[in-house]
Amino acid sequence: MGRNRCHRTYAMTPPYTGRCLCGAVTFRCTDAPLWQGHCHCESCRRATASPMTSFLGVRDGAWAWTGAPPATYASSPGVTRSFCGTCGTQMAFRAERFPHEIHFYAATLDRPEDYQPTTHYFSAEQLPWLHFADGLARR
Repeated sequence: MGRNRCHRTYAMTPPYTGRCLCGAVTFRCTDAPLWQGHCHCESCRRATASPMTSFLGVRDGAWAWTGAPPATYASSPGVTRSFCGTCGTQMAFRAERFPHEIHFYAATLDRPEDYQPTTHYFSAEQLPWLHFADGLARR
């Protein structure tokens, strides 16, 4: 995960919103994402029980929890994951190495079809049976 320094127009026009499976934890963002990408690291795979996950970075001050606050779990030193304490949906990721931003899971967006990833992060950890022909950058 990280910042995409490319100047690109995103289809995600603010404001945009998201929610967990049961609808208790909700969020609203008022700025365009800082970046959008897929993460293949083992930690994210285990946290989501999926072969990869997709994130969008949003600067602090441009988002808010609008429903119940999520529960949190310190998954490794300097990393906190937010999730719904009722239904278990993973909602967000924070790491000290990415100050002043939060990473929301793209699948929680109310309009996930507007999400436009530009990069695969931790592609060296990508599972060998997962194949992409999307032409996105790999880091």
